[in-house]
Amino acid sequence: MLEYVTAADDPRLTDYTRLRDVELRKSLEAERGLFLAEGEKVIRRAIGAGYPIRSVLTTRRWLASLEDVLGDATVYVVDDATMSGIAGFPVHRGALASMERLPLPAVETLLEGGARSEGGVRRLLVLEDLVDHANVGAIFRCAAALGVGGIVLSPRCADPLYRRAVKVAMGAVFSIPYARMDDWFEGLSTLRKAGFRTLALTPDQTATPLDTVALSERVALLLGSEGDGLSSHWLQEADEAVCIPMSGEAMAAGVDSLNVVAAAAIACHGLMRSG
Repeated sequence: MLEYVTAADDPRLTDYTRLRDVELRKSLEAERGLFLAEGEKVIRRAIGAGYPIRSVLTTRRWLASLEDVLGDATVYVVDDATMSGIAGFPVHRGALASMERLPLPAVETLLEGGARSEGGVRRLLVLEDLVDHANVGAIFRCAAALGVGGIVLSPRCADPLYRRAVKVAMGAVFSIPYARMDDWFEGLSTLRKAGFRTLALTPDQTATPLDTVALSERVALLLGSEGDGLSSHWLQEADEAVCIPMSGEAMAAGVDSLNVVAAAAIACHGLMRSG
């Protein structure tokens, strides 16, 4: 159903307003149970993953490219200037979709292979307190691309379905199952009970090099926050601390670590070396 809109403050468009106000958007999206997908490819991936459409906001130029997947969804059509006025920035990919969130599985369900995963998870990432949405989205993209089976988030991790995370991930947040812990302090015990060996990634070069670790049937790799890395509690709780070896020349020059996204990509590749 097409509805033509000419004013950026039209009350029908409240799902799409003030997209640059992160705190407002987080509370609004949680309250309404929605998230935003930006661009044709991401919208298609969200629909393909089973997320119901609340509505779509687009311009005439981009409407035809989405018609085959929109069904009877409400589509608000605006001109380019109105689109920028609503979003607060130029929407170069031409379309935004307001999607309904699906219930997240419990961590135990994810580990058992229920919900959206199949056959059980053997390789898992566990993210502790990563608060940057772009980093979370990029890590989801790395994990999905390299075959990691699932992701578990600590209670304070950024939302993978926040618009910035979804955009950076190019929709990969829809293709890898994830769950959120209820209890940070005891969270790793759930993994241990499910048979996971937990490896804590640290920049400390005295830790075991990741590429030399014998990988068991089920392995969970723990990644810490952007600034401080893993908490001392999770470092101590893990079965083993591991590192990505740095170049001696780089270390001598003061380059002693990688940013969390680069480290995650290398670590995901290392996790999959035995399948």
